Amino acid sequence: MAPDSTSFYDRDPEGYSVKTFTADVSELRDRFTSLLPEGASVLDLGCGSGRDSLAFHDMGYRVTSVDGSEGMCRVARENTGLDVRHLMFGDLDYIDEFDGVWACSTLLHVPSDELPSILSLIHGSLHRDGIFYMSFKDGDFEGEREGRYYTDMSPEDIPALAGDNGFEVIDVWNSREPDRDILWTNALLRRKG
Repeated sequence: MAPDSTSFYDRDPEGYSVKTFTADVSELRDRFTSLLPEGASVLDLGCGSGRDSLAFHDMGYRVTSVDGSEGMCRVARENTGLDVRHLMFGDLDYIDEFDGVWACSTLLHVPSDELPSILSLIHGSLHRDGIFYMSFKDGDFEGEREGRYYTDMSPEDIPALAGDNGFEVIDVWNSREPDRDILWTNALLRRKG
């Protein structure tokens, strides 16, 4: 996550948690978990408030939660009672450890020229044929917006990004956030090799 984005979340982690912890993304989680084995190991990459980490834990998955914002790590620990590791995406150091990586609305803060190196680290963290979910705001904008850095993606951008970084596409689709008029690009990928 770009430093300016991390500082945005550190300024008011409690306020951000209030806005996001109760958001219903169960349909997205269900699509992801339908591809995982029972009791799978899941990395919640950029766990934010801990909403999804807690859901995965309650579903019986072995969840590892990480976030680049120290404030969000603290809040996620308070919200979930789980361990949360402070870790920037570029410092991801897990090797062949997870059945699934969940990056919900997080990699959108990575500049496009840095995405390949981050995807390489995610690829390395997954078991062979591991499942990877990521989402971006739909579009072609890149730059600072509302105090954070954003890289937007459209469904047409995903196949090349995935294929160039060792993933095969399972599904790519748009979804609309119910409470706000925001269109998202979602992707489910499988690690190749």
